[in-house]
Amino acid sequence: MRIAVLQFAHETVTFLPNETTEEDFRYPGSPAAGEALLATDPKGYMGGFVQVAREYLGVELVGIESPLWPRTGTGSGWITREAFEGFLGRMLDGLREQGPFRGVYLALHGAMGVRGVPRPEAEIARRVRAVVGPGVPIAATFDPHGNEDAEFLRHADLAFTVKYFPHYDMHLQGQRAARMLVRTIRGQFRPAHVTRKLPILTPTVLQWTGAPPWSDLVQRALTWEAREPDVFVNVFFGFPWSDVPDAGMTFQVITDGRPELAEHVARDMAAYAWRRRAELVSSATIHRISAGVAMARQAVAEGRAPVVLADHSDRSGHATWLLREILAQGLSRTLVATVASPLAIGTLQAEGVRPGDAFDMEVGGGVDESAGQPVRIQGRFRGFVTPTSHRATGGQSWALVEFGAGNLLILSPYLVQIMVPEELWGLGLQAGEFDVIAIKSRAHFRRGFDDSGFARTILLVEPDEPFLGTVRLEALPYANLRLADFYPYGGPADPLAEA
Repeated sequence: MRIAVLQFAHETVTFLPNETTEEDFRYPGSPAAGEALLATDPKGYMGGFVQVAREYLGVELVGIESPLWPRTGTGSGWITREAFEGFLGRMLDGLREQGPFRGVYLALHGAMGVRGVPRPEAEIARRVRAVVGPGVPIAATFDPHGNEDAEFLRHADLAFTVKYFPHYDMHLQGQRAARMLVRTIRGQFRPAHVTRKLPILTPTVLQWTGAPPWSDLVQRALTWEAREPDVFVNVFFGFPWSDVPDAGMTFQVITDGRPELAEHVARDMAAYAWRRRAELVSSATIHRISAGVAMARQAVAEGRAPVVLADHSDRSGHATWLLREILAQGLSRTLVATVASPLAIGTLQAEGVRPGDAFDMEVGGGVDESAGQPVRIQGRFRGFVTPTSHRATGGQSWALVEFGAGNLLILSPYLVQIMVPEELWGLGLQAGEFDVIAIKSRAHFRRGFDDSGFARTILLVEPDEPFLGTVRLEALPYANLRLADFYPYGGPADPLAEA
């Protein structure tokens, strides 16, 4: 039983000015093929899929050359048509040359944005289907921040979406994909599915599943899966930073040959979400940056450290609003991780700066209005580090800069979401050095800073202005969707009645 394995994933912020090119997907280790592809992300989708697939006798996995995540991570805009067509074309060639196959696994995301391709993941499935033929089952895994509609499952058979944010169940969904793909190949499962869209558009910072109402939505999906054998419920929370026609919340339900049950469950999930819509769009407290920094100072004074200041709104990684306020209010013992500043890093390397040398340079800012202006930092250069936990950096260095009273700034080439404290301690830093940790993250950071019990105080912050990335989506210049069609900006009084 030969199964082809492919990957093509990105979470595209289409409002950013820097396009994602073919070169952004090329760095040491990417593209990957064969065992190298199968060994990527052992705790994620790929690891789960490979683990379970190889538990079946006679299964052979064939890793088709595929790009990994671009080195720019989520801090980049539209994928160029050239990059999409180039990589997908070579992937399809690999399918033809190394086939035939009994099944196909696609490691996707769901929020890819490609210029001139309205639904990239559905287009990938359509073209894969054209190569492998109508009788070969296709299964895929997705991030909950996907923008999908019914088009993907017109061409594929199975889809499994992560339910938690932070994404604790990536490995589990990969395992599910493998198990159900093998069952489908053997004729033991007959996929019947229903997709239902709901016109709700929410900023990702609100979608944390560690508390109601998002935890309730996940629990309802899990309840359906528990009470009905062979029912799988996917909840796409949606990704508002991709200006694409299929944005918004989506429910997919897959059953074993029972389309009427799939319709019933999908309608129930959509009705439940619609009843809770007001809570879904108001589920987090967001502080303006000036107030958040002041609250951090007060928390330290009251012995409620460590404090996490999470700037959820920085989509480029270059934003300096939080760093500027930390300077203005004179915070001490603060770790700022990170500010994207590739020019500053390049200058330090070109000048041969050594640990202990004086540092006086402008950092960050400038890539667009939402990033703010560069900020001048005066201090001392501590050294370069090469993070091993962020492989998509392609081996590029980060720079450590000491400033103020016990503060440390980390400069990175691109946007970095620090998810667990160990990523910082792996750079040679010590937890006892800092009272405040300022990071760029929406909810992923809760994995290591909240659910682990590390932080005693957590403050979500954003700038005063409704820049790209804040919860005020009305400031974004959407062109491929109409914001008035979505709650809470408009939308039908009862979308289920119209369905």
